[in-house]
Amino acid sequence: MTVITFTVSVLCLLPQAVLARWACVRACPASCSCTQEKSCSVLCDRTHMAELPKEFPCEASAINLDKNSLKFLSERAFGTLPSLKSLSLGHNNISFITPGAFKGLTNLVELKMAHNDYICYLHTRTFTGLKKLMRLDVSNCNLFNIPDRIFIDQPALRELFCFENNFRRIPGAFRGMENLTHIYLERNKIEAVAYNSLLGLTRLKYLNLQENRINVIHDQSFQDLVRLENFYLNDNQLTDLPRFAFKGISCLKMLNLGGNKLINVSKTWFSDLVELEVLYLDRNQLLNIEEGTFENLTSLITLHLNSNNLTTLPFPVFQPVYFLGRLFLFRNPWECDCSLEWLKEWMESYKLVRDIPCASPSSVAGLDLGQVVFAKSNGTCVDPGELNLTTVSSEIVSTTENRFNSLISKLLQQELREEMGNGTESLRNGTLQELEDGLLSAGVGGWRAHASQSLLCVVVSWFILALIGQSDIYYCLSCT
Repeated sequence: MTVITFTVSVLCLLPQAVLARWACVRACPASCSCTQEKSCSVLCDRTHMAELPKEFPCEASAINLDKNSLKFLSERAFGTLPSLKSLSLGHNNISFITPGAFKGLTNLVELKMAHNDYICYLHTRTFTGLKKLMRLDVSNCNLFNIPDRIFIDQPALRELFCFENNFRRIPGAFRGMENLTHIYLERNKIEAVAYNSLLGLTRLKYLNLQENRINVIHDQSFQDLVRLENFYLNDNQLTDLPRFAFKGISCLKMLNLGGNKLINVSKTWFSDLVELEVLYLDRNQLLNIEEGTFENLTSLITLHLNSNNLTTLPFPVFQPVYFLGRLFLFRNPWECDCSLEWLKEWMESYKLVRDIPCASPSSVAGLDLGQVVFAKSNGTCVDPGELNLTTVSSEIVSTTENRFNSLISKLLQQELREEMGNGTESLRNGTLQELEDGLLSAGVGGWRAHASQSLLCVVVSWFILALIGQSDIYYCLSCT
């Protein structure tokens, strides 16, 4: 059988329907589908292909070469394909891309090269000719940096997927790309955000820096992100932020600072975020939130404060509470005293927050805040710990006093009977008051009085010790 080879120019002279079906089969006989007369999708994924086909149909609008064994892209590797909009080269073994490899793809909009573990370097002219490129995916590669001027020929670029690489800083190539709207840099090794890292990104709406190693953010690093709406800074190593970290980002709707090492929250951080709807501060080490921190967040709907070290949340810190729709406070060692009474009332009124387990005081530990009863004394809230301590102390004093009076009464009666039995005249003519006075003075009644006095001293000592038994101070009383 004779094999007839046509050049791309000859193929384009054939009727479109015939060309699409025939050329697709030639390009990748294993699997190919032509969806319309003027559109052809070349599906050559999972075909164990080690080299690119020598030619593709000139009307191809999409080419999928995922999960093959491609290793090298030469100059003009795909020829001239004026209709190609999408090219996917993910999950291959590509290690080198010759400068100008994509020349001829003048209308390419989307280029996917994710999961090529051997790509660790890109030449400055790698993407030359892709003037209409809008989406570039180089995620899950092995890139350590991107040349500063690599995107100078891509004015239409909108979305950059660069996550799971080895960047230790935000590539300088992104600076000044005023048309970028989405940048994905999560799960890299970025350690800091410099003041000039994000300069000129005035149309950026989405920035993902989560799961890096960021421990420093320079002052005014985000000053040009005036249209940013979604910002992920979670799961880094931040212990603090610049005083006016988010100043000027007035369009921000979602900010995620969870999973860091923040201890304090400054009221100046969020002062400009009037459009913010969702704020994550969970999984930090928060001990303190300054009063007025949330006062300008008039659009806030959801606030995550769970999994921190918070013990209290005074109402002045939290205003304006009435704007919230969801509040997450679980996994904090809450001290359920009167400073949280407002929160309990808010829980009961709006039913928008639950799971606030008390860690202290001990009288309510383990209970949910909703189960704690705050008593009133003269119209003032009484902390559960103080209320229980007062009640217990009163009971102890009352019981001890009753026992002491009983013992004194028995002691006096016994002494009276003994003296009367001996025919003592003074006791016949005396009064009980005189007996009591005599018992508490020296030398009355001889050795009986001395013994009675000793016994009385022991009882008094026992009474005093009982009264102070709840404290950590011990007294030694001696009776002579």
